[in-house]
Parts: sequence; C-alpha cells; structure tokens
Amino acid sequence: MEKQNQDEKQNQDEDPIAFEEEKESSPLPTPEELELQLRSQQEKNLLLLAEMENTRKRMKKDKHETTRFAVENVIAEFLNPLDNFENALSFASQASEEIQNWAKGFDMILNQFKTILSDHNIHVFQSKGNLFDPHLHEVIEVEVTEKHQEGTIIQEFAPGYKCGDHRTLRPAKVKVTKHPEKEDEAKNMIKEETQLEGEK
Repeated sequence: MEKQNQDEKQNQDEDPIAFEEEKESSPLPTPEELELQLRSQQEKNLLLLAEMENTRKRMKKDKHETTRFAVENVIAEFLNPLDNFENALSFASQASEEIQNWAKGFDMILNQFKTILSDHNIHVFQSKGNLFDPHLHEVIEVEVTEKHQEGTIIQEFAPGYKCGDHRTLRPAKVKVTKHPEKEDEAKNMIKEETQLEGEK
C-alpha cells in the first residue's frame, strides 16, 4: 500500500495533468461491487478453512488407524503363547496339590492378560457347531460324514479372536465336515456289486 502511494505520488509529480486524467478514467468500484468482492473472498476463505479442517481430521484418523493396527499386530503375536499357557493350566487339575497351588497363581496372571485383551475390545468367538466362514476360520482337518450339514465345524483346535465386531484378528483353526462325493458313492456301489458277482 505504501509503495502504491509512492508510485501515485511519483506519477503525480512527473505529470500532474496525466495523473488526474488517469484517476478520472478508472472510477472507484461501487459499494455493490465491493460487497461482491468481499463475499467472494469470504467464500474462498471458508472453503480453505474447511479443507484445512478436513485434512486435519483425515491425518488424525490415519494416525489413529496406524496406531490401532500396530497394537493389534503386537497383541496377535501373543495369542499363540497365551493359548499354550491356557492349555498347560488345563492339566493342572491332574497334578499334585503343590502344582495346583502354583497353577492358581498362573491362572490369575492368565486372567490379567484376558482383561487386557478385553480392554482393547479383543475377544474370543465360538466356532464349534457353526458353518465354515473363510473370513473367520482356517481349516486344519476335514472329516467326511453325512451326520452334519456340509461345512459344519465339529472341532476347534485353536480359538479365533476378533477386534470389535468386524475385524478378525486371528482365524479359528477348525475341523469341518464334508459329504461323500456322489461319484465316490457310485464307484463304491459298482465295486460292491462286482465283488458280489465274483462271489457267485
């Protein structure tokens, strides 16, 4: 602004008549024009502020997600040792009284670990009796049978863990059922018929 005033003063000093003519040829903006310019600038400022706020929220969310996944990955690595710990304690009832007393203390420690998992919204989900879901289960064994619906989980080797209601932290390791193939049944029938004819 100061420079503009200096330039105007210099122009006025060099050629006063031309300066006055130039001022008259470029009229000042009307109040309506000024108001429009002000509104336009205000809208630009509001858009800029909104964009900055959205960027801040997105960065905060990304940071939160990164931290959450890091915590979940660390916890997931502890699940197998925790399973082994729990399995070992399950045999304590068959041991001597002294070992059972020791086991009570370790059982308290195990419960503390489970509390930490619960505090992070990580919990075990039950699989036995449910149908196989590739998002929740990992098949370790398959049993051919017609006693259950195909894909039914009849045994759980290691429990599955979920974080919240959606994300599977670790799939359950399970045994599922499979119906005999119709072709195999037909082959078996033909084989049996052949054996019977041979016996005749």
